[in-house]
Amino acid sequence: MSIRVLIADDQPIVRTGLSMLLEAQPGIEVVGAAADGREAVRLARQLRPDVGLFDIRMPLMDGIEATRRLAGPDVTDPLPIVVITTFDLDEYVHGALKAGARGFLLKDAGPALLTQAIHAAADGDALIAPSVTVRLLAAFADAQTTPPRQPIEPLTAREEEVLLPVAQGRTNNEIARELYITPSTVKAHLASLMRKLGARNRVEVAMWAHETGRI
Repeated sequence: MSIRVLIADDQPIVRTGLSMLLEAQPGIEVVGAAADGREAVRLARQLRPDVGLFDIRMPLMDGIEATRRLAGPDVTDPLPIVVITTFDLDEYVHGALKAGARGFLLKDAGPALLTQAIHAAADGDALIAPSVTVRLLAAFADAQTTPPRQPIEPLTAREEEVLLPVAQGRTNNEIARELYITPSTVKAHLASLMRKLGARNRVEVAMWAHETGRI
């Protein structure tokens, strides 16, 4: 069964390019394309896609507000959203992640990474472009004016071990190979980390690791 994707970008050439690229991948179907955030929210509620691929800077409603309305903390059935951005828009990524985005990619990400991000989001996982994960999240940690929240329980040694590669943008399978454990064990540790940190997804876990200087 195909993963149904909704694209939102205000540039027609980008929408067309992303649609063609994704349609060429097995197991992915583009069900809609929006030119602004307001249309993205409307189409998402109408079409019920499996994953949203949203630009940040769009007219009428930006990608952050669209993400918040479809995936924010108050949404009962959040849409998995991957944000696509460019380096000069990095300051918006933090807001998008806080709004509930599952991850982000740069617009120059190749087909393989884009496809991987769509599949990860559909599977309830998240993918942050590894090339920018450390640099971006470290920059946001430096900009933090409030102290990071404390975990409700101390992290175990193994949870600390899992935390670092998560913050570096690695997938569950990559972490499992690195630590010689099973992917299901990684998922269990990640679930425990999210519970202890009050994080909704692995992106927020990664942000916390940077905010606390673990990277």
